[in-house]
Amino acid sequence: MNIVSVSPIARTMRAAILRGPGVARVETVHRPEAGANQVRVRLQGCGVCASNLAVWAGPQWATFPTEPGGLGHEGWGIVDAVGENVTGISIGERVAALSYHSYAEYDLADANAVVPIPVTLSEQPFPGEPLGCAMNIFRRSEIGARQTVAIVGIGFLGAILTSLAASAGANVIALSRRPFALEMARRMGAAETILIDDKSTAIEQAKALNGGALCDRVIEATGKQWPLELAAELTRERGRLIIAGYHQDGPRQVNMQLWNWRGIDVINAHERDPQIYMRGIRDAVDVVTSGQLDPSPLYTHSFPLDRLGDALDATRDRPDGFLKALVTCI
Repeated sequence: MNIVSVSPIARTMRAAILRGPGVARVETVHRPEAGANQVRVRLQGCGVCASNLAVWAGPQWATFPTEPGGLGHEGWGIVDAVGENVTGISIGERVAALSYHSYAEYDLADANAVVPIPVTLSEQPFPGEPLGCAMNIFRRSEIGARQTVAIVGIGFLGAILTSLAASAGANVIALSRRPFALEMARRMGAAETILIDDKSTAIEQAKALNGGALCDRVIEATGKQWPLELAAELTRERGRLIIAGYHQDGPRQVNMQLWNWRGIDVINAHERDPQIYMRGIRDAVDVVTSGQLDPSPLYTHSFPLDRLGDALDATRDRPDGFLKALVTCI
C-alpha cells in the first residue's frame, strides 16, 4: 500500500488578522477546506472597502482579534477546490467571490456566490462586490438619456456611477472636495464638475450649469451628513434622491420639510439579498467585458497582503491621487 504524506505547510495559509485598533498582522493559520456546496478560492486580490474603517478605528463594539482574513469581502481569484454537490464550477476557473474572509491567501464561498470572470479579463483585477454594488445602485436610480444627474462624492463608487450615467446619455455633474477626484470624474464621463468649498455656492453653481434648474437625479455617495444635506437640496421637485453612501457612524438628520415640499422620491440603494448582490456582479462582468465600463483607472493604489494596514490608512486618509486600494494576496 502506498501512503501519501501531506506536508503540514500545504494545510496552512497566510491571512491578515486585526489584533487591535490600527494593528494588522499577517499570520499563518489553518487553510479552510471546501464543504458541501462550497468552493475554495486561491485569492489573487481583494479590494479595500471604506466600511472596514470603522473596525480599523477600534470602536467599543469591535471585537479583536478579528477572524483570519476577516473584513475582506471584495476578493477574486482561482477556484482550487470544490465541495460535494457543486456543479458548473471548475477547478482552475477565475471568479469573483462574494465571501467575507478575503484578506488572505484562500477563502471559501458558497457555490452560488461566485461569478466566472471571462478570459478576456484575465489580466485585470476584479473586485466583484463593489462593482456589483454600483450596478445595483445604478439600476435603482432609473437614470436615462437627457436627465441631469448630480453625483455628490467621487470615490470609487461615485466614479463608477459617473461612467454608467454618462453612458446612459445623462448629463453628469460631479461634486467633490478633491481636485484629483474631479479630474477622474471627467475622465469617466462627467460633463461638468464642481469643487465643493461651500454648500450654498455649490448649489448655485449646479443650477447655473443646468440652466437655472435643479437636478433630475442626485446620488449621495459619501456616507456623511453634510453631503446628504447637499444632495437633497440639489434635487428638483419630483426628482429622485439616491442614497448610495454607507451611513455607518450613527443617526442622520434630514430636512423633511424640504423632502415633503418637493415631493422627491428617496431611494436607499443598499441591498442585503444575496441574489441581488450576485445579479449586480454578473451585470458588472457584462459591462466591463463589453467595454462599456473600464474601472482600471480607478485602482490607484496596490499593496501586498502584509501591508494591509497601509492600505486601510490610505483608504482613511485619501492622499492626493488616491481613489481605490487593492490588496494583492499572491
